[in-house]
Amino acid sequence: MADSIFADGWKANPYWWELAPRPEWPVIDVPKKVDVAIVGSGYAGMSAALHLTRAGRDVVLLEAKEPGHGASSRSGGMAGSGLKIGYSDLKAKYGQQRAVDMVTESERSLEFFEEFLAGEQIQCHYQKVGRFIGAHAPSDYEAMARGIELVKKEAGLETGYMIPRSEQHTEVKTDAYHGGKATLSGGGLHPAIYHQQVLDRVKQAGIKVCAHTPVTAIARSGKGFEVTTARGKVLADNVCVMTNGYTPPAAQDLRRRLVPVGSYIIATEEIGEDRITDLFPHHRMIADTKHILYYYRPSPDRKRVIFGGRAKTRDIETRESGEILHKFMCGIFPELKDVKVTHSWTGNVAFAFDKLPHIGVRDGIHYALACNGSGVVKQTYFGYKTAMKILGKPEGKTAFDELEFTTIPFYDGNPWFLPIVQRWYQFLDARAN
Repeated sequence: MADSIFADGWKANPYWWELAPRPEWPVIDVPKKVDVAIVGSGYAGMSAALHLTRAGRDVVLLEAKEPGHGASSRSGGMAGSGLKIGYSDLKAKYGQQRAVDMVTESERSLEFFEEFLAGEQIQCHYQKVGRFIGAHAPSDYEAMARGIELVKKEAGLETGYMIPRSEQHTEVKTDAYHGGKATLSGGGLHPAIYHQQVLDRVKQAGIKVCAHTPVTAIARSGKGFEVTTARGKVLADNVCVMTNGYTPPAAQDLRRRLVPVGSYIIATEEIGEDRITDLFPHHRMIADTKHILYYYRPSPDRKRVIFGGRAKTRDIETRESGEILHKFMCGIFPELKDVKVTHSWTGNVAFAFDKLPHIGVRDGIHYALACNGSGVVKQTYFGYKTAMKILGKPEGKTAFDELEFTTIPFYDGNPWFLPIVQRWYQFLDARAN
């Protein structure tokens, strides 16, 4: 009976790969010496590579699989500027000025991203439709309203406006929320096409991309580094680790500061643009305030629903996750109970223990990590910032510099504690509602 939710021809691959299949990448020799070796060919790695190469640096991208195999071609394709930590909490921890600087720079990252798309002439179905965040509980609605006013007062930024529950059908046709926050900035794109088109710019720039070349060790060598891969060694003056939820043991000091979390997504069969517009009147990206949140959106062609969430803390087959997410989706939109699933897939995101993005240098190694589930904009931006840091440019400075990149004792990058955390979050979500 469970199989009935799956359409004929169901695939356990990302829906995005239909229009942008993962490229067949030629195997090339690992260079003996470069100025900069970048581990990871996602948004951050490619952004850093482009800006460094155009400044005259010799760069190699080292990728464990094919370019874009990870989250860059698997995500929900939502492009926004927000942080996982609210302004009040930032202010309490870092002081008003640092908090203002962080939220201001987060808004600036979206401006940079849109300028990058325009400057590179990237056509990735980017639609500036904004976002709606549904309040899981009345207290969440009130907290979001206070946050909007406080950021406006202290940072001078308009970060959205509140939609009461009585009017939330103007944003999303569900009764699952207690109103919510609408944001007009940002929107959605096709993540795999975005990755593919940036990769095209990388190729045009002559940047070496060593696919199927996992990094097995990074060690100091004189004033630089020796990077050992499964296909040879390369000496580099600088090394960048841009691997996020796929950070390897070779970068263990960074890996143990990240919590990789599997995020699961489904795509429905086509239901038509009229029906999509009925469900999503402004075609916005949607998320909510639960600890274990859902995120969903219309597909770029506005014919199907893309729905994501945390199906399980343990790794499960995408068929099982598809069944779970279909049930979640029907809890939001009961009228979709007869709509079938055509694609079901998963990929890793990575959280920092403080839920903030991190950029900087540890033991001489540059990094841009911890997307916290929101990497399309920020990783493109932090890739640029990392390049500026390596070039010694003042433009490399960020409000997120020198944040303590914490971990916990005896943690090695294997998040054994996730089932415990999920049960606690489920309890909090149930109590809040």
